[in-house]
Amino acid sequence: MYAFLVVILILDAIILVIAVLLQAGQGGGLATMGGGAGTDTIMGGRQATTLLTKVTWWTAGIFLFLALVLTFMSQQGTQVRSVLEGQGQQPAPVQPTPLPIETQPTPPPAPPPNRP
Repeated sequence: MYAFLVVILILDAIILVIAVLLQAGQGGGLATMGGGAGTDTIMGGRQATTLLTKVTWWTAGIFLFLALVLTFMSQQGTQVRSVLEGQGQQPAPVQPTPLPIETQPTPPPAPPPNRP
């Protein structure tokens, strides 16, 4: 299911890119906001809705929805779980290990006899 939705997302992204690139430029934009632009140009004005505009809005909406669904699907497998979760039996107690027996330090070896 996840792979299928990823494929649909990629196809939708390709269609969205094509629809955006085929649209004619609106002109103006941020460049007209600086000097004496009327309120119609600030808000963008009313323009005819074309097929490309509708395709762009629909594909953008589908893209955002699929991205959100895929995000939630991918997070379910990586949720943080408790270490204690799912342990049906208690672990066996650890046997205390005996301390090593202390021994008396060994005296240093005797020096070799002097030879004249």
